[in-house]
Amino acid sequence: MTKKQVCVIGGGRWGQNHIKTLHGMGNLAGIVEANPERLRELLSLYPGTEGFGSVESALERKFDAYTIAAPAPLHYEIAKRLLEKGQHVLIEKPMTLSSETAQELVDLAERNGAQIMVGHVMLFHPAIIKIKELIDSGKIGKLHYIYSNRVNLGTVRTEENVFWSLSPHDVAIFDYLIGKPASSIMAKGEKFLQKDVYDSTIVHLSYPDNIHGHIFASWLHPFKEHRIVVIGSKGMLTFEDSSKEKNIILHNKHIDFVNGIPQKSESPDEIISYDKQQPLTEELKYFVDNLDGQIKIADGKSGVEVVRVLEKVQSLIDNNQ
Repeated sequence: MTKKQVCVIGGGRWGQNHIKTLHGMGNLAGIVEANPERLRELLSLYPGTEGFGSVESALERKFDAYTIAAPAPLHYEIAKRLLEKGQHVLIEKPMTLSSETAQELVDLAERNGAQIMVGHVMLFHPAIIKIKELIDSGKIGKLHYIYSNRVNLGTVRTEENVFWSLSPHDVAIFDYLIGKPASSIMAKGEKFLQKDVYDSTIVHLSYPDNIHGHIFASWLHPFKEHRIVVIGSKGMLTFEDSSKEKNIILHNKHIDFVNGIPQKSESPDEIISYDKQQPLTEELKYFVDNLDGQIKIADGKSGVEVVRVLEKVQSLIDNNQ
C-alpha cells in the first residue's frame, strides 16, 4: 500500500516536531515555510522532501493531507484555503481564535467532503487513554471531580493569555474523560507582567451528573508540574506528565459512611501499567490512518467546543477585573 503523503505547514518549534515525526513514519512529503533560510535548513535535514514558500504553491502539488503548525492567528485562513479545495487537514491547537470561525471550518469540511482534526495531542497520550478506560470500567466508582495543574516558569506569551496558551489540552482532556462538555464555567485570572495578558488563571467547570473540574494554569511558577487528579466514589487516580516516571497511580482510598459517620477507607496504592508511546506519534498515526475513514477523536466539533470554553473563560476573567 502506498504511504499517504503529508505536507507540514509551518517550520517553527512545533512544526519541526510534526516534520520529524512524519518523516519517521515515512509520510513526510512536503514542508511549507515562509522563511527561506529555515526552509533550506529543514530540506537539508530531510532530503527528498519538497519545499514551498507559500500554501498556494503547496496546494498545486495536491498532497493527501496537510498539518497546520503555523501561529494560531493564521490557523483559520490557512485551513479555510485548504478545506475549500477539499483537502484533509490537522490544525494545531487552538483550532482558531473564535468559536464562530472554528464552526465555519467544520461546516466547510462537511460540505467539501474533507477530514478535519485538531491537535489535542493529550487525547493520544497512552496514560490519558488508560485513565479513560479505568473511569469507564467503574474502577474508581462514580466520577466526582477532576483537577489539573499545568504550571511552569515560562514560556510567557505576549499575544495570548496563559489559559489560551496552556489549557486547551486540559479542556480537551476533561471533555474526553467525562464524555460531555461543561454546562457552566466560573473563572478568575490575574495579570502581573503585562497590562493585557493574564499570567495565572483558575477555572471551575461544572458538568452534568454533579461532576466538576478545575484547571490551574500559570507560567509564573517556581517549578514545572503537569498533574491530573481524578476523584471517584471508590478510588482516586493521579498522573504527573512532568515527572520522570510518568506513573498512573491508583489510590485505593475513599470515604464511607458508617451509621451516618464519615470514615476514611484506604488500602495500598497501585501503579497502573500502560504502554508508554509518544503522544504526537500516536496522534499523527491516527490522522493518517483515518484519512479514508472518519476522524472521531479530536475531530472538528470537539475543537469548536474547546474554543467555546476558551472564549467563555476570557469573557469571565475580563469582566471580573
